[in-house]
Amino acid sequence: MLQVWSLKTCTIKDVLQELEEPKPPYTTVASILNNLKRKGYVVAEQHGLTYHFVPKIEQTKYKADFMKGFVDKYFKSSFREMVSFFAKEDNISPEELKDIINEIEKGKEE
Repeated sequence: MLQVWSLKTCTIKDVLQELEEPKPPYTTVASILNNLKRKGYVVAEQHGLTYHFVPKIEQTKYKADFMKGFVDKYFKSSFREMVSFFAKEDNISPEELKDIINEIEKGKEE
């Protein structure tokens, strides 16, 4: 999705050009884009024999949907459990936790 948002409209070949080495097979990128289309995240517009993919969902909405599904699936729908997991794994510093708390408090004030 990052490449689709970046390019605004793209073909499978366009996405492949954007990816770093080692590049996945053409068929893998095609499958991913078709799955994104099936899920309603992109629209495929046919131009001759080529399909051009256009994002149908904003990046912030996609992230929110993805994170909700991730937390639901792996952390029993608990953001607290997710943050606790990352803290225990030393993937988040005390300073970052303080920043998160400040953002939460700001959000509640608005």
